[in-house]
Amino acid sequence: MTAEIIDGKATANQIKEELKPAIEELKNKGIIPGLAAVLLGEDPASQTYVAMKERACERLGINSFVHHLSESTTESELLALVEKLNADDKVHGILVQLPVPDHIDSNKILDSIVQAKDVDGFSADSLGKIMSGREHFVPATPLGIMVLLDRYGIDPSGKHAVIVGRSNIVGKPLANLLMQKKKGANATVTICHSRTPDISVHTRQADILIAAIGVPKYIKPDMVKPGAVVIDVGINSVDDPTAKRGYRLVGDVDFEAVKEVAGAITPVPGGVGPMTIAMLMSNVVKAAEKSGL
Repeated sequence: MTAEIIDGKATANQIKEELKPAIEELKNKGIIPGLAAVLLGEDPASQTYVAMKERACERLGINSFVHHLSESTTESELLALVEKLNADDKVHGILVQLPVPDHIDSNKILDSIVQAKDVDGFSADSLGKIMSGREHFVPATPLGIMVLLDRYGIDPSGKHAVIVGRSNIVGKPLANLLMQKKKGANATVTICHSRTPDISVHTRQADILIAAIGVPKYIKPDMVKPGAVVIDVGINSVDDPTAKRGYRLVGDVDFEAVKEVAGAITPVPGGVGPMTIAMLMSNVVKAAEKSGL
């Protein structure tokens, strides 16, 4: 039996539609939600991500302020820009597109964003609040995964969730969200990573398997428990001479093969990616609403 496809694109579009009344209500109060994105250098992937966020803002009527800086920008110059954005009333959310150049301490930059505008949820304070179960901005990708599970009626409670990947952006915050003592969570969580021997021993036990390791088609059918929910966070470019652009996007899961084993699965593209953008927009609207209190 072929797996149910968890359609992140359709769900993301639904969430964006649900945001429109809140945005309109804010505008009636004289508040236009604003997102400032800071991009350093010419990394193609980073430029694509920022452009996608910019388009999403434009379609929803959210102000987008993109600051494209040279790769040679100093840490002190970047900190000065963040401080300026912190004080700007038109800006409700600030994101610094990662990765930043090696000469800049990303943690120092992320921690300099005021809590009220940390819509990416990557600062130490924001991540700490997630761990302790306090209400705050949740990083968009883990939040998008939690919303997808909820909207598809997949309750993690009592389930074994296995996450392949331990980044501060996905793996660690998602593990904390899934294990919280609250509705829509209460999972038993295992995290695997590059130093885990025989990862497949763990993945085959997963009722919910999340792949966020950054290796194309890493998860094969023999690594998946029959009927498991498989969430693919990976976005990898692989060469494909038959494709118009000379490459195509694939996830961390061997989709065509695994969909014959899994009970439900997210595709790439069209799965977690669109949800990430939608939840970022949701966080910006939430920040704007809090600013008007």
